[in-house]
Amino acid sequence: MRILVLGSGAREHAIITALLREDAGHEIVAAPGNAGIADQVGIVHLDPSNGAVVTEYALENDVELVVVGPEAPLVAGVADALRTRGIPVFGPGKKAAALEGSKTFAKRIMDEAGVPTGRATRVGTLDEAVAVLDDLGSPYVVKADGLAAGKGVLVTDDRDAAIEHSTYWLQHGPVLVEEFLEGPEVSLFFVSDGHTVVPLSPAQDYKRLLDGDAGPNTGGMGAYSPLPWLADRFGSEKDFVDEVLDTIATPTVRRLESEGTPFIGLLYAGLILTERGVRVIEFNARFGDPETQVVLPRLLTPLSGLLLAASTGSLGNHESPRFSSDVAVTVVLASEGYPEGAVSGRTLHGLDDATAVAGVHLAHAATARLDDRLIATGGRVLSVVAQGSDFSEARGRVYDALHRIELEGGQYRHDIAERVAR
Repeated sequence: MRILVLGSGAREHAIITALLREDAGHEIVAAPGNAGIADQVGIVHLDPSNGAVVTEYALENDVELVVVGPEAPLVAGVADALRTRGIPVFGPGKKAAALEGSKTFAKRIMDEAGVPTGRATRVGTLDEAVAVLDDLGSPYVVKADGLAAGKGVLVTDDRDAAIEHSTYWLQHGPVLVEEFLEGPEVSLFFVSDGHTVVPLSPAQDYKRLLDGDAGPNTGGMGAYSPLPWLADRFGSEKDFVDEVLDTIATPTVRRLESEGTPFIGLLYAGLILTERGVRVIEFNARFGDPETQVVLPRLLTPLSGLLLAASTGSLGNHESPRFSSDVAVTVVLASEGYPEGAVSGRTLHGLDDATAVAGVHLAHAATARLDDRLIATGGRVLSVVAQGSDFSEARGRVYDALHRIELEGGQYRHDIAERVAR
C-alpha cells in the first residue's frame, strides 16, 4: 500500500518500523518525520494538523491509507477531512477525538456507558477548585481539561502545589479535580472500526522523570510489555484484557457509535487496578508514547492489515492480533533540562554502536540532521528498544545500548522494568 504516516515522534517511528517489518513492499511517507524516520522512508514537509493540505497531498499521491500518530491533528479534525474525500484513515474524527481532547467529554461518555472511573468535578475558577480540593482531601489530583502534552496532570499530597497547578492550568481553560485512585497502572490499546473492538497487548509506562517514580510528570520515560504480574490477580493476561474489553472499551465505543460519533482508530485506555476493581484514569485517541515502542515490536499480525480493516469498517472479519512470547523494554533518552526547559542543539554520538547490540533498535523522537551531525531538537530525544526472551535479557540489552550513546547532559531512568526482571 501507499501509506502516509502523520507525525514526527518516536511513536510514529515505531509505527513505521512495524510496517516496514512486514516486508510487503509498502510505499511509506511520513509528514513531517524526523532524522531517524528519514533514514528509512521518504518524508514530506507539510503541516499534519492542516486537513486541507493533508487531503490534497493524499489525493495527488494516490495514498491508500493515512495513519494519524499525534493527538493534535485528530482534535483538529484531519481525519474528517480525509474521510470526506473517501480516503481510508486510521484515527477518529474531531468529535470522537474529544475523548482525549476534553476530559469532561470523556467523563460524560464513561458515565453514560457505565464505565468504571473516579469521581471528578470540572471547575472554572480557583475558588471552585480549592473548594473541591478540600472536599476530596489528600492526595490531590488535578488535570487540565484539554490537551497538555502529558504534563497537565498533578498528583500530590501538597495542597499548595495542587492550588498552584490549578492556578496555572485555569489560565488555559477549565480543570478537573478528581478522586485519588490507588494501585498499579496499566496501558492497554484497542483497535476500533467504530463498532468492533479488538485488544492489543498491555504495557506499563513510567511517567515520572526520575528513578523510583520521583520528580515531575513527563510524556513518558520508558515502558515494558507484557505484564506477567497480571496473572497473579486475574489468572492470566488474557482474562484481564477480556475484562477490560467487556467492561470498558466496548461500552465506550458503542456509546460513541450510538451518538453518531464513531470512534475509528486506536483507543488508549489508561487504567488503574484499585482494590475495588479496574478503573479508567484517562482515554487517549491514539497510540501511546512510549508504550507503542514495546507493544508493536511484539505484534506478529501484520499491522497494515489491522489498521486498514479498522479504517474501512471490516475489523470484524480480520484475524485477532497475535503477539510474540518475547518481551520488550524501552528507555527514553531525554535532553538536559527536560521537562521544564530542554536544551536542544547538542550532538548525538554512538547510535551505530547502540544498534549493534543484539535485539536493539532505536525509535527517534526529537532528532535532526545539521550538516554532518545528528542533533537533539527537543526534550525526549529517542527511545532505545530491546527485545529478549525474558526481562533480564531485554534490560541488559537496553542499558548496554544506552551506555554507548553520548549526549551532553542526556538523562534517562535506570529502573525501567526492574521489578519484573528480578
